[in-house]
Amino acid sequence: MGVKKTAELIPMCHPLLRKGIDIKFEFENATTLGIYATVRTTGKTGVEMEAFTGVSIAALTVYDMCKAVDKDMVIKNIKLMKKTGGRRGTYVRENDE
Repeated sequence: MGVKKTAELIPMCHPLLRKGIDIKFEFENATTLGIYATVRTTGKTGVEMEAFTGVSIAALTVYDMCKAVDKDMVIKNIKLMKKTGGRRGTYVRENDE
């Protein structure tokens, strides 16, 4: 749902027709949960903002559901890992730090 609300939440961000949305949760270790979003469109514009919004809303939802157990949780390191297509072609993050 967060991905679908991007144009309403981000100023000057236009709505896109999405072809697919996938949100994946993966424990990196015992205390770190990775959240990954893949968003696809047939349009000629990027969907990075939709992916960022999806990950952010998912992280906020996890925090909201777990805050009774641990208020020390931290949301951090939201970043673009890979992008294909669009005007500028393919982007792959070289360092994952």
